[in-house]
Amino acid sequence: MTTNDSPTGAEGVDPLDGLDFEPSQEAFDVDATPAAQVELTELEKAQAASAEHLGDLQRLNAEYANFSKRAKREQELARNRGIEDLLVGLLPVLDDVSRARQAGDLTGPFEAIADKFTATLTRFGVESYGEAGEEFNPAVHEALMHQTSPDATTTTVTAVIETGYRIGDRIVRAARVAVVGPEA
Repeated sequence: MTTNDSPTGAEGVDPLDGLDFEPSQEAFDVDATPAAQVELTELEKAQAASAEHLGDLQRLNAEYANFSKRAKREQELARNRGIEDLLVGLLPVLDDVSRARQAGDLTGPFEAIADKFTATLTRFGVESYGEAGEEFNPAVHEALMHQTSPDATTTTVTAVIETGYRIGDRIVRAARVAVVGPEA
């Protein structure tokens, strides 16, 4: 390698010595130029708009989820009201079927029809209740007759005059019963 081939020149002195080639901080500062400020402002605006749209989307999603839940609850309530209304309309028929069964008059094809009828109501959540020997509960029983007995320790159902019906926890008709209770 000759002295002319060296980067420092012939005399060993750097020809670029004395010239300031250090880039200033302004050259790397994005905010220093107006064009960069405009781009940053547009970026900030786009990010703000994006955040606003995301918030709107999340709010709409939450509203839809709430609406969907409310619609399902209302649909279930309407269904239950429909079943309850039908049951109230069928109560006289159910009472006649129950009386015929107790009297032994329900036989043959009529018994099969009554069993299917009862099974269908059960499928829709209708439950009958009220039996002799149960403890009297004024929340689910309606006492039409009351007797006292020295042998009774609690008030007990002695006879069921009309069967009670409920759908889930909701009483459609209280069981109408005769009870016996302890003497006062």
